[in-house]
Amino acid sequence: MKALPRFLLKIFGWTLSLKPPETRRYVVIFAPHTSNWDFVIGILAAWGIGLKVHWIGKHSLFDSPLGPLFRFWGGIPVERDRRGRMIEQMAARFEATEDFILAIAPEGTRGHTDHWKSGFWHIARAAEVPVVMAFIDYRHKRIGLGESFLPGTDIEADFKQIRAFYSDKQGRCPKKESTIRPQARQPSNSESAP
Repeated sequence: MKALPRFLLKIFGWTLSLKPPETRRYVVIFAPHTSNWDFVIGILAAWGIGLKVHWIGKHSLFDSPLGPLFRFWGGIPVERDRRGRMIEQMAARFEATEDFILAIAPEGTRGHTDHWKSGFWHIARAAEVPVVMAFIDYRHKRIGLGESFLPGTDIEADFKQIRAFYSDKQGRCPKKESTIRPQARQPSNSESAP
């Protein structure tokens, strides 16, 4: 199974670069995500290195005729407006198995935004598993797994490390790359009240 995806990547000029973690339970973030081709190349790379990854997608994707195929490829449907519950559900999945890899594209879209979604960070913290930084670099046609870290209590410090790692990686459409920073925290009703 590994030979064919590796062959296809090589035919199209892609090089696999690996720094695999020492654990079989982790959240892998994949960036920059600026094109539909990222998913195709990313799946080939995962198959080429023998990773059985799970990924989160909006539930409407799984209501389509391709829904069963997406599930077979490791897809997990979620409702984005139920963020807190999703974190608990994913942490429970990690707790229930010794072999679970959850892949997330933290940009959450292929268009430019001024922040990344931080759900991956919260899931990894709740599950007490590392974050592995996977990348796709169209400039050098490299894709793979890079450094990893265990999320701490300071999200800004962790995002600083993430920014440094991705600083030399370029998406297929560089203008669509999102700013690597967590979304500004919104005050709760009690905090905003006079």
